[in-house]
Amino acid sequence: MAIFEVIMPKLGESIIEATITKWLKSEGDTIAEDDTIVEIATDKVDSEIPSPVDGKLIKILFEEGDVVPVGKIIAHIYLDGDDNEDSSEVSAPADETTNKSIPQPTKTSSPKVEKAQTSSPATQMDYKESNRFYSPLVKSIAKSENISIQELDSIKGSGKDGRVTKADIINFMNNRSSTPIQKSVQASVISPSGEDQIVEMDRMRKLIADHMLMSKQVSPHATSFIDVGVSTIVNWRNQVKDEFFKREGEKITYTPIFIDAAAKAIKDYPGINASVNGTQIILRANVNIGMATALPNGNLIVPVIKQADQKSLLGITKNVNDLANRARHNKLLPDEIQDGTFTVTNFGSFDSLTGTPIIYQPQVAILGIGAIRKRPVVIETPDGDTIGIRHIMIFSLAYDHRVVDGALAGMYLKRLKELLENFDPKRPI
Repeated sequence: MAIFEVIMPKLGESIIEATITKWLKSEGDTIAEDDTIVEIATDKVDSEIPSPVDGKLIKILFEEGDVVPVGKIIAHIYLDGDDNEDSSEVSAPADETTNKSIPQPTKTSSPKVEKAQTSSPATQMDYKESNRFYSPLVKSIAKSENISIQELDSIKGSGKDGRVTKADIINFMNNRSSTPIQKSVQASVISPSGEDQIVEMDRMRKLIADHMLMSKQVSPHATSFIDVGVSTIVNWRNQVKDEFFKREGEKITYTPIFIDAAAKAIKDYPGINASVNGTQIILRANVNIGMATALPNGNLIVPVIKQADQKSLLGITKNVNDLANRARHNKLLPDEIQDGTFTVTNFGSFDSLTGTPIIYQPQVAILGIGAIRKRPVVIETPDGDTIGIRHIMIFSLAYDHRVVDGALAGMYLKRLKELLENFDPKRPI
């Protein structure tokens, strides 16, 4: 019986599972090659799985909403010419990936996903001795709390198929230690009043919530601030923006300028561009800057500008505009949200003066960009000090205090300030 096994593909180095969000084909449907079979989602991107063969879909092995590990068989297709075969002979999902061809999602077929130098702390935990599946969040909590593989295997899971959930591991830690860890506010029981509105978190918001909680548990956060005079940059942008739009057909914002300076400052202070693996500090060779992007539904996604330190300001500008536009229309490719080594988030776009962002794991720092405001400042001249009106903004750097101290954070921010305040007003673009 010629059967093709549709397998959950891997959408990136750190992706170990995906959620089936919607089956676009039903059992019994005839399928042509490249027809989209199912939509899937990870904590990073949504994607689609196309059929690499012609045939008939005769067995769907997982339901919508199921979380499926990478490499698991999710459906069976009879190849053309085998329509009369008995579909009852099709077995349950195999434990191991077979040698049959694995269909890849349409959104990853074009770019080649670059192998990361190191995966996130959550995926670097060595649980190869265990035959049990653990989610990245559970692994991350286990690693940060020094829970051994033997202890983790002993936890009775309350999730699907006995999977260990966040609640399970927190309950284990509370019973294990004489000083229980504090549960998140989400675990509190709240009784809404009759006038309250209850809104269920969507899938992406749940993933964001888990990632933010995990980041605060993994990294001791500290934040430093610096104010920067950007009048030269404001005047330069006002001079070039109309000509740039006529020439390129797109806008030039302040974000590319700040990303360009952030990347240059990283070259002087590479300890900001790092990850932590146990007791090892991994200084990343590439400067891949993620930019937190707000989506129309209120959620966030972080597309990545690869090797930002090697790009011109024009290149970064086009990259920023393209990624931001496609992020808002859910058109990002999986490779475009992978392998970030440092992140910037722009509070100023919402007119906020500054903020204290949460580190995007497994990175060790994130730069917050505040709003540009006109302020009276003291101007030093050979004839004495005067008061003038200048454009001022505040940058905040949240950092992992395990490996980044206040001195390094301060030196990085000071270098960023120097680069921005000495911006060339005749700089071409």
